[in-house]
Amino acid sequence: MNAPVAISVFDMLKIGVGPSSSHTLGPWMAARRLIDRLAEEGRLIDARSIRVELFGSLAKTGRGHGTGVAIMMGLSGHHPETCDVDLIPHLGAQVLASGKLVLGGVQPVPFVRESDIVFLVAETLPTHPNGMRFTVHLLDGTAVIQTSYSIGGGFVIHDDEDDVAAEPPPRLPWPIDAAADLERWCSVEDRSISEVVRANERTWRDDGEIDRRLLQIRDVMLACIFRGCSTRGTLPGGLDVTRRAAGLHDSLLAPTTTFGSPEEWFAAVRAARPDFSQTVRWVSCFALAVNEENAAFGRVVTAPTNGAAGVIPAVMFHRLAGLHGAGPDSEPVDLDAEAIRFLLVAGEIGSIFKKGATISAALGGCQAEIGVSSAMAAAALTECLGGSVAQALMAAEIAMEHHLGMTCDPIGGLVQVPCIERNAMGAMKAIAAAHLALASSADLARVSLDDVIDTMWRTALDMSVNYKETADGGLATRIAVNVVEC
Repeated sequence: MNAPVAISVFDMLKIGVGPSSSHTLGPWMAARRLIDRLAEEGRLIDARSIRVELFGSLAKTGRGHGTGVAIMMGLSGHHPETCDVDLIPHLGAQVLASGKLVLGGVQPVPFVRESDIVFLVAETLPTHPNGMRFTVHLLDGTAVIQTSYSIGGGFVIHDDEDDVAAEPPPRLPWPIDAAADLERWCSVEDRSISEVVRANERTWRDDGEIDRRLLQIRDVMLACIFRGCSTRGTLPGGLDVTRRAAGLHDSLLAPTTTFGSPEEWFAAVRAARPDFSQTVRWVSCFALAVNEENAAFGRVVTAPTNGAAGVIPAVMFHRLAGLHGAGPDSEPVDLDAEAIRFLLVAGEIGSIFKKGATISAALGGCQAEIGVSSAMAAAALTECLGGSVAQALMAAEIAMEHHLGMTCDPIGGLVQVPCIERNAMGAMKAIAAAHLALASSADLARVSLDDVIDTMWRTALDMSVNYKETADGGLATRIAVNVVEC
C-alpha cells in the first residue's frame, strides 16, 4: 500500500500505449528516464553497451506484455504519448537486422535482444514484484546502474530517488487521502465531487488547461474506440484471439468506413438512440474495442491501468451517447462539460484506491485493475446522473465489492484472455452499481467505500502470488501458448 500523497487526475489518466501499464508503459518510462538522465549529464554519447534485467512478475509475463519492445522504444527515445504506434511492431526486426540500438536516437550501441534483455523469472527484488535493472557501460570503463519498479498504472519509482532532494509535495486546499475526506470536504464546502477535485487540480494548472487536457483524454478514448470498431483480424502474441468489436459494431450500425472521423461516427451512434438490448451490446462493443486496441499496441488511456482501459471509456460514452435535448427548442447538451465532470470524478476515486490499496495487478490481482476501474466509472456515472456525493461513493463501493478477490491470470501473459472480456463485464457492473446506488438511500449502506478499499488491500495480501500477474495459476495454466514477442 502506498503512503498518501497528492495525486492529480492526470496521474491516474495517462495517454500511452498498450498492452499493460505496469509491464509496458512503466518499463518504457523507466527506460526513458535512464536515457534522459544520461543525456542531461552529458554521458549518453559515452555509452558503449546496455543490459536490462527483469525480475519477478515483470519477468514471468513480460514477453506476453511486450516489455522487451517497450524498453527498446524507451531506450530509443520515443515517448508513448506521441510516438508512431506503427513503429512498435517493426522495431524488434530493425534492431535484429542492424545489431544495434540507437540510444536516445543519437548513440548506437551493439544490442542483441535475446541476451541484452534478461528475464530472471526465479528472482524478485524486495521493493516490488515488477522490478528491473539497467546497466550502461561507458567509454571510461565505468557503469551507470538504474534499478526501477513499475508499481502499476504507469507509475514508476527508482532506488536512487531517496538520494535526490525531492521537491516537497504540493499543499492541496482540500487534501484527500480517503473517501471519508472527500465526503467531508464536499459537505463542508457544499460542492459536488467534481467541483472539489477541480479545486485541487488548480494547484497544478488553471481551469483552461484542466479542461483542455481532459478533453484530449476524452478524444484519445474516442479515437481508440473508433479504431477498435474499424479493425478486424487476429491479435498479436500467439494466442490467435479474433477481434470481435468490429463485427459487433457492424451488427448495430453501418461499418465505420461510412464515416469520415470518430466525431462523425459518434454523432451517428447518438442519433441511433439504442434500446435496452442494444445498449448492453454498445457498452460491450466500446469496451472490447478499446482493449483489442490495447492488446495490439494501440494508443489508449491508462484508466487507471492499460489492462482495464476499456471500462471508463465504455461507461462514459454510454452516458454521452444517451444525452439528448428534450426537443427541437431545448438547450443543446454540453457533451464537453459532461465528459470533463465524468473524468474528474473517476480520476479522484482511482487516486483514493491507489492511496488506500493498490492499482497494481502484480500486488493485488485483477481486483486492483478491473475492480478499481469499475468503481471509478460507477462513481462518475452516478454524479453525472444527478446522484449525491454519498450515492456516488456508494456506487464505487458496490462496484468494487463485486470484484473482491478477482485474480489476474492472463493466458500466456498476454493481456487478452480473460482481460478483454473482463472490461466489458466491469463496465456493465459499473452501470448496474450506479443505478443501484441511485435507487438506494446511502444512509442505509452497511459498508463504506473506505471499508471496501481496506478489504481489497487485505484480500491482496492474502492472495497467492500465482494469481498476481505471474501466469502461474488460474486460466493461465489451462492453455499452453508459444508467445510471439513483438
